[in-house]
Amino acid sequence: MASKKKGPVEKIALQCTECKRRNYTTSKNRRNIQEKLEFMKYCKFDQKHTLHRETKIK
Repeated sequence: MASKKKGPVEKIALQCTECKRRNYTTSKNRRNIQEKLEFMKYCKFDQKHTLHRETKIK
């Protein structure tokens, strides 16, 4: 079985700041972006656009 080497790109989850649910997943390059990502995304549970912040995928 081939082994995967860990590169600069990692998978992350985006968590809603209001309902605290992880609604989206994306990837980011750790070499280019060191700070946590923040996006205004649609939350289907709140039924409005809310701020989503980066969290780790467990």
